[in-house]
Amino acid sequence: MTTPTASATFARPVQGVYDAQRTVEGGGFEVYRPLPSAALDLLDPFLLLDEMAPTVHSPGHAVGAPDHPHRGFETVTFIIDGEVEHRDSAGNHGVIGPGDVQWMTAGDGVVHSEMPSRRFQEEGGRAHGLQLWVNLPSSLKRTAPRYQELPEESIPTVHGEGWSASVVAGSMLGVDGPAETHTPVGYARVMLEPAASVRVDVPDGRTAAVYAFSGAATVGANRERLAAHQLAVFDRSHGDVLISAAPDAETPLDALLLTGEPIGEPVARYGPFVMNTRSEILEAIEDFNAGRMGTIAATKM
Repeated sequence: MTTPTASATFARPVQGVYDAQRTVEGGGFEVYRPLPSAALDLLDPFLLLDEMAPTVHSPGHAVGAPDHPHRGFETVTFIIDGEVEHRDSAGNHGVIGPGDVQWMTAGDGVVHSEMPSRRFQEEGGRAHGLQLWVNLPSSLKRTAPRYQELPEESIPTVHGEGWSASVVAGSMLGVDGPAETHTPVGYARVMLEPAASVRVDVPDGRTAAVYAFSGAATVGANRERLAAHQLAVFDRSHGDVLISAAPDAETPLDALLLTGEPIGEPVARYGPFVMNTRSEILEAIEDFNAGRMGTIAATKM
């Protein structure tokens, strides 16, 4: 680690930088997954982060995530390229494209699908996106499911010298994101030209992390190097989150900034269910198998 400079005096240090592991999800699409991993099992209140690997699909060959259940947390899907169609057992339906976000609270239990839209399936194209799982406290594990569709034009973007930030949730850089969250979290896409820097104020004690999906940066008081497909986790103590795009980078930095208030409760998980105890997991499995989480209504072609 390098020695902090004067300009980084009030920046948080980086606790660790974690490589994303490549794996296969859903109907056969590849993802980069920095969380969870052998090195980083939990980043309270965040449970999982997947980057759907950029892929160019020919017409008729796009894949997605067919019907599957969730209980006990929220899923956040952000589309960079392509078009995804959401349907769930609560009757919600929506199509999101580049720059759009969907924030689904699974809560008590829901079955949903995220598939290429009919148009994208017919025409093909480049698909790329991110999915985040946000934990819910025990008091909200069985809350009613909810679906929020946040089009790009509803998401405020802040501009600075060589950088911009689109704030989806929480208060950052003087703006409030449009997402209604059950737990205090911040979610923003930050883009920096080479050599540009941005500081983001984060309340003391909150989790903070930056995931780079393009470009390179140095982050934190200790100026840790962050490359594409890596997640930097900051110390929770106090100070700003400092992000500086590498001056020698060939492309701008494109990254996801996450902040959140830790829940601090036991976590029990099994596949698509995240609860507090093993008995609650078994109950979720039984409820799904018995059809108590519902089914997605058939659609006419």
